[in-house]
Amino acid sequence: MASPSEKLAESLDVLHTLQERGLVAIRSAALTRTHRERLCQNGFLQEVLKGWYIPSRPDEASFESTAWYSAFWPFCAAYLQHLKGNDWCLSPEQSLSLHAENWTVPNQLLIRSTKARNNITQLPHGTSLLNIRALIPKDNELIEKSGLRLFSLPAALINCSSRYFTQNPNDIRAVLSIISDASEILEQLLEGGHSTIAGRLAGAFRHIGHKRIADDIINTLSAAGYDVRENDPFDSPMPISLPTREHSPYVNRIRLMWHEMREKIIERFPKAPGLPKNREAYLQQVEEIYITDAYHSLSIEGYRVSPELIEQVRRGNWKPDTNEHDQKNHNALAARGYWQAYQSVRKSIGKVLHGEIPGTVVDNDHRTWYREMLTPGVTAGILSPVDLAGYRNGNIYIRNSMHAPPSREAVRDAMPAFFDLLRQEQETSVRVVLGHFIFVYIHPYMDGNGRMGRFLMNVMLASGGYPWTVIPLEERNVYMTALEEASINQNIAPFTDFIAILVKSGLKNMTTPKYPSSN
Repeated sequence: MASPSEKLAESLDVLHTLQERGLVAIRSAALTRTHRERLCQNGFLQEVLKGWYIPSRPDEASFESTAWYSAFWPFCAAYLQHLKGNDWCLSPEQSLSLHAENWTVPNQLLIRSTKARNNITQLPHGTSLLNIRALIPKDNELIEKSGLRLFSLPAALINCSSRYFTQNPNDIRAVLSIISDASEILEQLLEGGHSTIAGRLAGAFRHIGHKRIADDIINTLSAAGYDVRENDPFDSPMPISLPTREHSPYVNRIRLMWHEMREKIIERFPKAPGLPKNREAYLQQVEEIYITDAYHSLSIEGYRVSPELIEQVRRGNWKPDTNEHDQKNHNALAARGYWQAYQSVRKSIGKVLHGEIPGTVVDNDHRTWYREMLTPGVTAGILSPVDLAGYRNGNIYIRNSMHAPPSREAVRDAMPAFFDLLRQEQETSVRVVLGHFIFVYIHPYMDGNGRMGRFLMNVMLASGGYPWTVIPLEERNVYMTALEEASINQNIAPFTDFIAILVKSGLKNMTTPKYPSSN
């Protein structure tokens, strides 16, 4: 007779087969009742709706939202396709956000269908589907993206409400900027006789600096006999000029975010002291705060480390080659990686203190920090050498966050743009806050993004003569909530204030965060 563990292994094998087929939304019919109940009882399957499930992790508490947020888009795509066939699409506004590569999980996803009952389908963690009866676009005005049926970009721009321009200005500016020629949108404007919408879009294109497209829209519709009155639908000025040949909406969104957020940061952050005259003394302070920083930074990521373990690693008393316990101790591996990366970061700070451009230093050195951080895990055989390759080759999700980092392809566009912004930025406070925030917003690596973001922040702090700043474990919830607010609502103020308070404390030589004392 099979043991409970053997039975569970059999059920997991069935689940694995479904996942290998790319299924995220799993219907009850895809599993026998025995397998389904066993997987649910052991935390490997989570019910979303009656008869619909998603894979989950047994170590994730029932109130945690990671499994749901990571499954949200593929679940909705599969569920809606099963329920409605091809008689559905997302709203033009949501279509535009996805065209802008903004995959943030919305509280409510609006679905159009000709047979909808104008009802709400409740989903986990306060999310829902709003099903409204409405016409869907013609086939040539529809596209499919990751299984989701969207308005094409021209159709979405024509059909979206005027409110969207003020409610989601960065998303729509980003997608407007990838329209390279008026012909992409003129056919549908002329076919539908959309003179009022043409005036709005002409104003929008002129607003982002694409005057030729704006003029072509006005002149073409006027030639066709329409009375077009141009108006700017945005209620705030364009923060920067966007390049006319940038094909990545994600890059333009980052540029817009950077320039919109920077003024709020400057007015809230303490003035930079300037590069220290005694560079060696500064680097010595960085060395002295290592144990405190390592304890708090690793603990924030969920590692169970003690000051004794950190000190043991620093002194070289950690021997994975000869000590089996050290080889299998994930906490020790993380601590050793942190120590190695810390030394590389300290060298980067030395370059900055000698006057090198901070953004260039971090651009050149951050891959070394990452390799040093992960090498102990590779040496011990816990991680694959492939993990050292660099930027991630798959999608990643942030625990309990509604923010979905960009695709692997978008990462490779976004990171050079990020470092350009960091290199060009003259205000230290902006480099500090947005250096950390935008890095973790992109989440370029499969692991270690939080630690890397805090390292980057401290190199930028050094570039203005601010002291190394430790983010305390006790403030983890405040820290994560502030990052989420910046990611979801584009409100950088809470995160700026959080970092500013810690930096001010360091400038006044007040007490740094503590760590547990030895017994």
